Amino acid sequence: MAKYDSTLSECFTALGDPTRRRILERLARGEASVSELAAPHDMSLPSFMGHLTRLEAAGLITTRKQGRSRLCALAPEAFAPATDWLATQRSLWEGRLDRLDSYVTTLMKDRSS
Repeated sequence: MAKYDSTLSECFTALGDPTRRRILERLARGEASVSELAAPHDMSLPSFMGHLTRLEAAGLITTRKQGRSRLCALAPEAFAPATDWLATQRSLWEGRLDRLDSYVTTLMKDRSS
């Protein structure tokens, strides 16, 4: 069994919310200020900041202060644990499905004989 990885759990928890996913989609186009990121979302700024805090805690974004603005940027390297885990799961399940397909094909051949 795989060891518990809190980084992976934080990443998937952060990705589990549609508002946070939309923030990440926007940041994929480049750095943005908090006010620019918050504009399309119908929520209070403190609630929105909670989403940014969760993304930053998961390491998916970085923030920096520039003058009176706080700028956010995507941290693409932080997605590596999730993509690695997903790749492992995909490989595992593709192998299982290939074996199932072979088994069903063998059964069908035996039936028709």
